[in-house]
Amino acid sequence: MNTRAAAPLDRWALSRALTRLANADPMALADAQAEVPGTRARRIGLTGAPGAGKSSLGGHLARLRLASGQRLGVLAVDPSSPRTGGAILGDRVRMDDLVDDERLYIRSLGSRRTGDGLADNLPEMLDLMDGFGFDEVLLETVGVGQAEHAVRAQVDTVVLVLLPDSGDAVQAMKAGIMEMADIFVVHKCDLPGAQRAATDLRRVAALQPPAAQDWVPPILLTSCAHPESIAALSQAIDQHQAWRAQHAPEAGLARARYRLRRLIERRVARFVAAQDAPFFQKSLSAQADAALRAALPREEA
Repeated sequence: MNTRAAAPLDRWALSRALTRLANADPMALADAQAEVPGTRARRIGLTGAPGAGKSSLGGHLARLRLASGQRLGVLAVDPSSPRTGGAILGDRVRMDDLVDDERLYIRSLGSRRTGDGLADNLPEMLDLMDGFGFDEVLLETVGVGQAEHAVRAQVDTVVLVLLPDSGDAVQAMKAGIMEMADIFVVHKCDLPGAQRAATDLRRVAALQPPAAQDWVPPILLTSCAHPESIAALSQAIDQHQAWRAQHAPEAGLARARYRLRRLIERRVARFVAAQDAPFFQKSLSAQADAALRAALPREEA
């Protein structure tokens, strides 16, 4: 792969800009004139249940993909406490063995007010990574379960990481994840149950109706102790990226819809949190009308 990163990465400027975006008011971002990056980084999403090994897998995958000479960014979303708003940001610690590479930038983000496995103002952060010349961005979601469909709109390739013999495969089937993921990974394949989980996934995949030019998601078994399995995952990502470039529609519309929906949700949530007890004594329809008015642009409210 040819790198787009001609100039050295200004880590200090990038870190400060990401912090400003993380703390920015959503309406302030909406009012700002967004600059359209000249080129966009390839985006890879790692999602799956807590404990599936997304951080360790992501770290090994990042080191392997750095070998091609590209500039790689990692945004790892950690869950924030709903009571204090704090986050441990442990994913950054688990990737500390990668910090010696100047082409790699890792940033942990608290999920804050989001409930979809992502982080506040994440679309703007991803655009910022494009502006700093990254060739590829690896996005690791919170791992709140199998409802993290929001990542689909933000990345080009979704890798769903499952644990052996944990019931994840069955839950994924029930939640419709088969339609969301581009690559399935049964991680920690040294553990008992890995082959059975892969077999379950293949059985369900065989029931999916075929369609012309459809990407067929591969089902891989990986382990950080087996470098060849990480290499197979990296190759599958490259294959999907190549397929997407030829067959998949532009993701801009889905990303624009997500950004607008999150803006409205946050405005409504802020309004609801500010109301006192008398407000909730009104009829539900009156409450809803007031909340919807709060979500209107200021000049129309």
